[in-house]
Amino acid sequence: MTKVFLNIVFILSIVFAFGQNTDEQLANYYFNEGDCDKALPYFEKVYEQNPSEFIFNRYLSCLKEKENDKEVLKLIERQASIYPHMVQYQVAIGEEYERQNNQKKADKVYLDLIDHLAPNPRTIIDLQKVFSNQGKHQLALQTLQKGEQLLKGTYPLNIQYAEVYGALNETEKMIKEYINLLDYNPGMISSLKLIIPRMIDFEEEENERFTLFQNELIRKIQKNPNDLVYSELLIWALVQRRNFPAALVHSKGLDKRSTNDGREVYKIGNQAVQNSDFSTARSAFKYIIDLGETKPYYYAAEQLLLNTRFKEITTLRNYSKEQINETVVEYKNALERMPKNGKALPIIRELAYIQAYYGNAPEEAIKTLEDALAFPKYTDLEDAKIKILLADIMVLQNKVWDASLLYMQVEKKFKYEPIGQEAKFKNARIFYYDGDFLFAQSQLDVLKEATTRLIANDAMNLSILITDNLGLDSNYVAMRQFAKADLWLEQHKYDEAFKLYDSITDIFPDHKLKDDILMRKAEAFQNQGKWETAIEFLQEIVDEHGDDILADDALYQIAQIYENHLFDNKKAAEYYFKIMRDYPGSLFVTEARKAYRNIN
Repeated sequence: MTKVFLNIVFILSIVFAFGQNTDEQLANYYFNEGDCDKALPYFEKVYEQNPSEFIFNRYLSCLKEKENDKEVLKLIERQASIYPHMVQYQVAIGEEYERQNNQKKADKVYLDLIDHLAPNPRTIIDLQKVFSNQGKHQLALQTLQKGEQLLKGTYPLNIQYAEVYGALNETEKMIKEYINLLDYNPGMISSLKLIIPRMIDFEEEENERFTLFQNELIRKIQKNPNDLVYSELLIWALVQRRNFPAALVHSKGLDKRSTNDGREVYKIGNQAVQNSDFSTARSAFKYIIDLGETKPYYYAAEQLLLNTRFKEITTLRNYSKEQINETVVEYKNALERMPKNGKALPIIRELAYIQAYYGNAPEEAIKTLEDALAFPKYTDLEDAKIKILLADIMVLQNKVWDASLLYMQVEKKFKYEPIGQEAKFKNARIFYYDGDFLFAQSQLDVLKEATTRLIANDAMNLSILITDNLGLDSNYVAMRQFAKADLWLEQHKYDEAFKLYDSITDIFPDHKLKDDILMRKAEAFQNQGKWETAIEFLQEIVDEHGDDILADDALYQIAQIYENHLFDNKKAAEYYFKIMRDYPGSLFVTEARKAYRNIN
């Protein structure tokens, strides 16, 4: 009784509150309560005054619930007559005939709609969309075919055809329609670059759709060699697949048929470098250089060719002595053609780095840099970069105190800037190598607040290493040996460094430096490009010292090796995920999350 009373009160409140809208409110109230018997009389009255889509749909729903087929059909026909330009109501008549098992009348409604289409793109597309949304794809196709006859080529229906063919699983026809859109308007290539990734998974290895897409574009190129838009789209698609060698072949062909200035090839070269396909990048830049000095991209290509060589050597670290010698000659030849000023300094630094660290010619590298210091008209910052590299090479030669003086010069001039903080950190390491741990730590503690995150992290790690391992006399002895081994590691004296590291574990088998030694060995193998061996040592840190401070660092390094050196994104993602899952408080979590998203 209480519920009935409350309902009556509610209804009366509606009456007083809404006056002339009472019928609509009551209709909606009873509908929401699921009582169509009471709602129907009100909907019938309201519909006469307000045949909106909202009222129509609710009224129709109640009629269908009451299984009043005659009234249902009558209502839909009435709605279609009120809104003759809204084809969804016309189609709804046919659907109602279908629901009442009268397929013959339904087909007549559908075919009449198609036969009486107006030669208007909007009308044609609207009917096709309604059929498609209702899953009537063959009727949608018939609509487009009729519309094509009516429009007589004045409006492209390729996208609509492609959608219908896609729904019918006629993939080849779908792809052809998308590509044929360029016949009508080459400017649609930008839209296609957004649409195509929705139908082709460029990451999938065995990809039938991509093969069909590629073959159709090649057919178009052969048939219409002067229509450059097909080549442009094919090159774009090959880049999405990261098939840079094939992209380069087609970009050369496009360049020869168009500007012949190397522009398209230059783009592919840059993209290949960014994706660590150094061989393709070098081929691209050599092609541009061979076009001659009069071409606009000649000098940029020359510098990028050298930089690609540099990245290839320092990233893959898989090279022969002949390759290093060839690279050094390329650098020297390029420098002979360049003015002796600040513009040459980035090339000079790369040359010196290769000479010192890969060409076993540190003395020649030092001379290269010392000559560069005499160049006119370049900034103090460039001067500082030269001095830091010069000091690094002096450390390589065991001239550590000469290096220290250079580091201090840079630190003094750029005290509050990143390069000055880098110099301060490297100078602190000189004192660490020499066994002056307390002074080194005082410098490192300042750098924990460095603006450059990498320097701050490196300073903190070295400071923690010193703090954790200074104390007892025995520890102090071990620490001196460890620091000396670190210096030898920096000087690429790997055998000597490993012997000294091993002597620490032999004399002090339970020493806390055990995981640090594993990390140093992993670093040594990374320097030599022995990536799998480096991973073994890093994995040992994770397995045997998972609770220590270096475990998350080891995981991050493994992930980086897989991503940037072994080019195995699947394995890299696995290790990035382990960092996020197992070490949520790690300093590497943010970078790991970012990298994980980029490669997934």
